[in-house]
Amino acid sequence: MLRRDVLTNVLGYTAMAAAPVRSFAGAATAWSLPAKRAVTMIENTFIPMPDGVKLAVQLWLPAETDTHPAPVVLEYIPYRKRDHYRAFDSYWGQMLAQYGVAYARLETRGSGDSGGILADEYLPREQHDGASAIAWLAKQTWCNGQVGMRGVSWGGFSTLQVAALAPPALKAIMPMSASDMRYTDDAHYLGGAFALTGLKWATSFKAVTAAPPDPLITGAGWREAWQKRLDATPPIAARWLSHQTNDAFWRQGSVALDWNAIACPVYVIGGLVDSYGNEIPRLLAHLKVPRKGLYGPWQHGYPSPATPGPALDWAWEEVRWWRHWLMGEETGIMAEPMLRVYLPDATAAQVSPAPIPGRWVAEPTWPSPNITARAFYFGQGGLHDAPPTAQTVRYVADKTVGLGKVEWVPFAPTELPREQSADDAKSLVFDTPALTQDLDLVGAPVLRVRVSADRPVAKLAVRLCEVAPEGASWLVTYGVLNLTHRDGHTHPVALVPGQFYDVDIPLNFTAHRFRVGTRIRASLCESLWPLVWPSPQVVTLEIDLGATRLEAPIRGRGAASSMPIALAPALTGVAKDWPTLEVSETGGVARVVETWPTSDSVVADIAETTSGSGPNVVLSMAAADPLSCVWRAEQTSRFKRPGWDVSIRAEVSLSATVTHFQIDERTVATLNGAVVADVTHKDRLVRALM
Repeated sequence: MLRRDVLTNVLGYTAMAAAPVRSFAGAATAWSLPAKRAVTMIENTFIPMPDGVKLAVQLWLPAETDTHPAPVVLEYIPYRKRDHYRAFDSYWGQMLAQYGVAYARLETRGSGDSGGILADEYLPREQHDGASAIAWLAKQTWCNGQVGMRGVSWGGFSTLQVAALAPPALKAIMPMSASDMRYTDDAHYLGGAFALTGLKWATSFKAVTAAPPDPLITGAGWREAWQKRLDATPPIAARWLSHQTNDAFWRQGSVALDWNAIACPVYVIGGLVDSYGNEIPRLLAHLKVPRKGLYGPWQHGYPSPATPGPALDWAWEEVRWWRHWLMGEETGIMAEPMLRVYLPDATAAQVSPAPIPGRWVAEPTWPSPNITARAFYFGQGGLHDAPPTAQTVRYVADKTVGLGKVEWVPFAPTELPREQSADDAKSLVFDTPALTQDLDLVGAPVLRVRVSADRPVAKLAVRLCEVAPEGASWLVTYGVLNLTHRDGHTHPVALVPGQFYDVDIPLNFTAHRFRVGTRIRASLCESLWPLVWPSPQVVTLEIDLGATRLEAPIRGRGAASSMPIALAPALTGVAKDWPTLEVSETGGVARVVETWPTSDSVVADIAETTSGSGPNVVLSMAAADPLSCVWRAEQTSRFKRPGWDVSIRAEVSLSATVTHFQIDERTVATLNGAVVADVTHKDRLVRALM
């Protein structure tokens, strides 16, 4: 998935690169960073693939590698190293290399200055290219033969997927904000329902595939190479929507299907505000290799700089990991607990833009014996410690629920979940009494529910909130399930109207301290819009509360554990460039309009200006008419130097009938103001119980 903070956080990386990383607290360990070394940056070289295609790579090498070869860490993504990601790459390249660990920033085939065509995400060819690049890096005279791999988002996916090929020179990995199961825990489908983020990501992805190589790197053939990319621009939104179940398309690259394939040590990272965190407990529980996990308070991105805070002095921790596994240095990192989790006292939305208050806790192993499932039973409008008298309730889904949670992966404070009372008022709400002691939730709750529907296609959604004494309701975690996927996401089965089914709905992995005096609220409804596409018809659900409970993973207090990673300083004076998010509901018609300002970034050392906006969306639906739902998204990007001015605009729109989706895609590219490509695709796809 494309990280939207490319433009909004570049200034943050520029600011961090201008000064050394500082700490607010000393690290609780005897190990310390080695003395800094001089660094040599190589702007570009090419790594040949077995089929003759050459992939572009930028390198940062520590001094004295001619006499003392260094290990190298690879980051492998399709986001342009030459301009868009230059600040990120320069920061991490300098940061790692000055401490003796070389850094290689490789561009995926068909992206940036690499040859070939980028036809889709996470293809087998991409994974084998990564393994070939590792072998090439290990053989360089400046390398000691030991290679690590790290990355955020796409980079985290590629790290896990390449590691599953077990390249001999790959000795350790650090995936961040990624997933081990592509269908269930990526941007495309949530609980078997098509996600808005899938449409937004498709729009952004089209802009990535259509971007040109740099003439100053590629040379005279750049124009021909770009035209080939434009001609091959795929109908990617339709392709992803044509795979509505967890078929072979999504299973390819899902490393959870074979835990034994990963043979090197793993350090997996995620964030509370992000939605890529469900893989952390699975990887820790099932991998057989040395492994660690960290679950922080931040959004989709690195632990530093990170919003919301507190951020960590991540260079210290990352260098400690690499020097341990790639240089044989005893840093003490593997003598520490398997999992560290930030346990907040509030949600990000409550305190934004301030850091989230809370504390770090540690679990020596995962699953942790310190965490037990506590059952909350539904009945008479409340959550109870024991099953109450049997009761059945009805819910008619002729209302829009979800306008308080419109974004799957929030990239900006304006995208955080809003206070939930308006959505609660349109849901079935069940509260505990006011808590008499703090309750720590760490893990993934599960709703076990007996439910029936009057339609063959229906969903069920659950939101878990903390309700403050004054009545404000704040989202802690949630889950949604397309009920035709009740027995799995591979072979959905239509519901028999009126028949009850026992269904399990997992909520997202999270951590939160419910404080004394607050109440825990479970809110049930048929769907969350616009988070997911609506069911074809208005649905009436019946829920047998006597057979329904929420199982919440509650952490015992246990002994305190020190946090060895120091805090990083908060960034100050960094420009913010947040989108406007207009949410309205008039006459039963809900409308969401999100618009990102056009962001300009000057890449001074190559005399280039990059800019872009999006994905901008316009979404609308009448609550009593799900077939009125229409989603539209647009993404723009631009690269400009004297005599070279490239712009790209990608558009995707989606509507549906009871039986089919209609999806329209368009990509327009210009060079110095003249249109060089206008690629359109129109597809009509069968709704597969969606």
